[in-house]
Amino acid sequence: MRVISGIYKRRRFDIPRSFKARPTTDFAKENLFNVLCGYIDFEEGVTALDLFAGTGSISIELVSRGCDRVVSIEKDRQHYAFICNVMQQVKTDKCIPICGDALRYINRGGEQFDFIFADPPYALKELAQIPDLIFQNELLKPDGLFVLEHGKDNNFEQHPHFVEHRAYGSVNFSIFR
Repeated sequence: MRVISGIYKRRRFDIPRSFKARPTTDFAKENLFNVLCGYIDFEEGVTALDLFAGTGSISIELVSRGCDRVVSIEKDRQHYAFICNVMQQVKTDKCIPICGDALRYINRGGEQFDFIFADPPYALKELAQIPDLIFQNELLKPDGLFVLEHGKDNNFEQHPHFVEHRAYGSVNFSIFR
């Protein structure tokens, strides 16, 4: 796992082979963040939520790019421990890893974020409902941005908050506002 840009640029973190997570590829991550820079300035007091955080690749990228605070939700205890370890290695307190269920966190609602990223397992039966849940539970600030990573079989173009779709190889991102 490599950090693309920011204060931790080019830092690499070795992911244990035993991990079940499918980290967002460096190619897809780099291209996505190039698009996102047109929407949001991560150095302007941004708070972010990384759902289904997996390896924490997006969380560390957000911290590296200047987010004030990143809440990282990961259910798998081994993956959660890895995220905690990465944040300890870079000596940051800007990321708050939480070992918990992302769907439960969404449904609990409460705090609002400037940016939300969700990379659920592509086979998750509730995947298509995640955009509705984010907006129903008002997790996104009024000018905030939500990105959902998904497989090629999902199409969100008819969603009322849909902005655009980007595909990088087999990785698809739908952007909502």
